[in-house]
Amino acid sequence: MRVRWLAVLSCLVGVFALGLAACGGDDDESTGGSSSGDSGGISGDSLTIYSSLPLQGTSKGQSEAVIDGEKLALSEVNGKVGKYTIKYVSLDDSTAQNPGTADEAQTAQNARKAVQDESTIFYLGEFNSGGTKVSLPILNKANIPQISPSNTYVGLTTDAPGSEPGEPDKYYPAQKRTYARIVPTDTIQGAALATIMKEDGCKSVAILNDKTTYGAGLAKNVETAAEDIGLKVQLNDGTDKNAPNYRSLASKITADCFVGSGVTGENYVQVFKDVAAACPNCKLYGPDGVAEAAFTDPKEGGIPADVGARTKVTVATLSPEEFQKKGIQSAAKFFTDFKAEYGVDQPDPYAIYGYETMKLALDTLKAVGDKANDREAVRNQLLTKTKGRDSVLGKYDIDENGDTTLTDYGVYDIKNGQLEFVKAIQAQGG
Repeated sequence: MRVRWLAVLSCLVGVFALGLAACGGDDDESTGGSSSGDSGGISGDSLTIYSSLPLQGTSKGQSEAVIDGEKLALSEVNGKVGKYTIKYVSLDDSTAQNPGTADEAQTAQNARKAVQDESTIFYLGEFNSGGTKVSLPILNKANIPQISPSNTYVGLTTDAPGSEPGEPDKYYPAQKRTYARIVPTDTIQGAALATIMKEDGCKSVAILNDKTTYGAGLAKNVETAAEDIGLKVQLNDGTDKNAPNYRSLASKITADCFVGSGVTGENYVQVFKDVAAACPNCKLYGPDGVAEAAFTDPKEGGIPADVGARTKVTVATLSPEEFQKKGIQSAAKFFTDFKAEYGVDQPDPYAIYGYETMKLALDTLKAVGDKANDREAVRNQLLTKTKGRDSVLGKYDIDENGDTTLTDYGVYDIKNGQLEFVKAIQAQGG
């Protein structure tokens, strides 16, 4: 209820300041604008693609990498698909009061902005799975196709282990799918983490999770996958972002390996520091939620170098060399073009996700031709006809749930404050 009133108050401020139309709540049947695609298509020759990501706090670097990738893909087609000019609008779903992650009220406002814009044809986001739980039902009512570059929470698309009661149906009030993602779910990431721990000789594992949609869900998947391959799970406890330290929780750990199932912005630098101190011989593992300089680099406020030396991180992307080994030539071209455009030798792993997110959107529009202004035609193409897609991430389908069929995860060490690719793991989710 508190979030709902914050959203309403935030929107009312916009009404008085800018003279905007009245605002609706999350549970309103009408969210402003029209579904366009269900009523003959968007008029005119301009279509808008919105991006909604956290542009403040610890996730800023990852989000900016996503945006750079999206802009690179759009520049390759000179901002046009057929007769349509593509307008790109970047929105911030974080706030000064809630930086580094999707603020629920702000995310709802972003989704409504896209709904109220009758030229909207795609919405790329959110970065955080918890944010998508807010934006997806709003966009679904308006039949706006949505693609996330980074969501891994299983409950957004299935009722598989790790989901919550009522998921995923409660995110699709229009009773049809409008959402897709290009990264494997946490069923796969959980299996990847369990696999690398087993390979590293772990006998038991302690898990701390940040209690967010992402962190708690992934922790369940790690727990299940670990038990399936014979690893003993000693504990799976939640952490409080606002706690000054986690020494009490860390002191409970007796396992020989530790997984910090959370994101940097939920105080996971401190979590890893305290666990490393309390368990000096533990092997440490982190998910893609900490795959950023704000976690890996001491100069950016990340974990100390000695803790980094003990930590491995899983991310659903590979090194340029590994892509080349797999014969994915478009990936090699992406890294070359990205360096030429931005002068970056080693882009953040999320840059290639951003590129593929936009590329998938643009290729979907191209595939429907003159119906690129029809949301229903675009939605149908994305959710039912994305099959055998050759991409910078490898060949994949989007299945009936909106999930990618990709299963590769990269394992990374931390050296000199940077992620350094070790190897690929092809983990199969249960």
